[in-house]
Amino acid sequence: MGKNNTKADKKVNSRKYGHTQMKHSRMGVYSCALAGISFGMILVSVLTAFFLRGNTPNVVGGIGLASFVTALYGLHASVKGRREREKKYRTCWIGMILNILLLLLLMFIFAGGFR
Repeated sequence: MGKNNTKADKKVNSRKYGHTQMKHSRMGVYSCALAGISFGMILVSVLTAFFLRGNTPNVVGGIGLASFVTALYGLHASVKGRREREKKYRTCWIGMILNILLLLLLMFIFAGGFR
């Protein structure tokens, strides 16, 4: 009467038009990666300032500025990733939240340096 399909056969045959497997947004993944890079740069600048006892303001400021630009681009990538069709947007939201938090952290650090 009917076919005896195995579980693997059913899985292969169930992918028809409109039922494709959802993937993460590519720009959302980039956004999360850029947030990690920006956090790493902040960590490097803080450790550099600590171990060299604050004798390198130009290097630390340059790394901080590069981190700020990287976080801005990560925020832009997460917004751009939300425009991709038929994707999972969880990485976009995670990247957006992380990059906003990093930008706020950097703004507080820069504002504290003006005292």
